[in-house]
Amino acid sequence: MALNESLARFRLLQERNQAALSAIAATRTSSSSCTKPSQQQPAPTPRPAAKPSPPAPAAAVVRFSDDTARLRKINEVRRSTVGHQMKNVIDLLDKTREALTTHQINQWTYVDIDGNRTLAESLRNNPKVRFDGRRYSYKPTHDVKAKGELLTLIKSFPDGLPASEVDDAYPAVLEDLQALKSSGDVYLLPGEGGIIAYPNDDPRSKIGVDTELKKLFHDIKLPREMIDIEKELRKNGERPATDTMKRRAAEQLNGRQPKPKKAKKKSRGLTSRTKLTNVHLPWLMDLPVDSKDII
Repeated sequence: MALNESLARFRLLQERNQAALSAIAATRTSSSSCTKPSQQQPAPTPRPAAKPSPPAPAAAVVRFSDDTARLRKINEVRRSTVGHQMKNVIDLLDKTREALTTHQINQWTYVDIDGNRTLAESLRNNPKVRFDGRRYSYKPTHDVKAKGELLTLIKSFPDGLPASEVDDAYPAVLEDLQALKSSGDVYLLPGEGGIIAYPNDDPRSKIGVDTELKKLFHDIKLPREMIDIEKELRKNGERPATDTMKRRAAEQLNGRQPKPKKAKKKSRGLTSRTKLTNVHLPWLMDLPVDSKDII
């Protein structure tokens, strides 16, 4: 309501100023046309005609309504919820990565922290915001700013560090993770919560392998059919878990048997053994209403 009244007063001031400007312009025009010389001046010596000067450009009309859109934006932001305003502030801090005062935040987002006590307390208690008593700044989960610090942090987590916990540390953190993976300093493996970074600080894992040995390894041909795999297992004294020959012979004799389907359990519904926990709300289960069950 106060903002609407200020807007009305501002528009009234616009109209008054516009009228004053028009009156000043009209006065200057009338005074210049009515001015006459008080004394007879001698005829001036004729001079060569000069080129006519170009007409002066018309003065730009001053409009006082150009700020209306900004005032509407301020009204929209400050009438929004505390959560929405807090998100705007945190997004700004994350984008700039600078310590900003409340005045600077107000200039960027139109969020008035000083005038909203609930918002100020919520920001100071937010785990993603750092407040030093005067300025607000973004607070990442792990305070690292370079690739070397990132590698040290990953080494302190031998069981793995989720990449989601460091993706907001600094702008180039994801590129540095890929660089550490390419250099062999870390492993990036998929996990339940996304990509997990594991340190590769075991010196035994960094072993140079001869090219000929690699070629011999890749040239080994493994059997592709299950029958051949079972034969190789039997040659090495191992008993295979499957018997492909026997299964195929049975299929030729009796035909391929379909897999038995699991019988679906029928829903028994509500019986005398069913334990009900909401007997005081019989209309939820279409039960007859009994006054003795209602507490």
